[in-house]
Amino acid sequence: MPILILLLGLFLFISAHSLGFLARKTRAKVSDAIGEARWRGVVALASLVGLILIGLGYSLARVEPIPFYAPATWTRHLSLLIMVPVFPLLFATYLPGRLQSAVVHPTLVAVALWAFAHLLANGNLADLLLFWSFLIWAVADLISLKYRPAPPVEGAPPGKFNDLIAVVAGLALYGVFLFWAHAWLFGVSPLGSGAL
Repeated sequence: MPILILLLGLFLFISAHSLGFLARKTRAKVSDAIGEARWRGVVALASLVGLILIGLGYSLARVEPIPFYAPATWTRHLSLLIMVPVFPLLFATYLPGRLQSAVVHPTLVAVALWAFAHLLANGNLADLLLFWSFLIWAVADLISLKYRPAPPVEGAPPGKFNDLIAVVAGLALYGVFLFWAHAWLFGVSPLGSGAL
């Protein structure tokens, strides 16, 4: 049952975020019919329900994990290194600068790195389903950007310090997750012996 809840959540969340590149015409027709604001509301609601189900299913699945492989210690260390640019990239999405223009879509790259890093550090069935799903979605969306314009992202105005802010704030937030928030939110410290 926990795996089914997780899969349903993944389906809802990823479907809501994939219509823009998998079914652009259908998405345009529906948003034209009901209005862009209502369409965004439906997507936001589906995303929220999906996230709740993902969190619930994943947390329940961790109570009685189904192991697939045991990650080596070195892969756990590598995953911590791969995670370093994730938060700066998330900030760069909303802070126009050289970092944002150098990366096709900072959020998607951040999600792909996050998912790959967690696949290196976790080997249970729920982990594989969760992180492979997000990795495949992020890579597919990135590839689709070669054939469609990137959706506009509302953020801060361009500024010469935006890159510095993104990097410093991102690394600070990573430090908070590394030393406190990850253990508080998920019950496991990335620096401990358990899975991420």
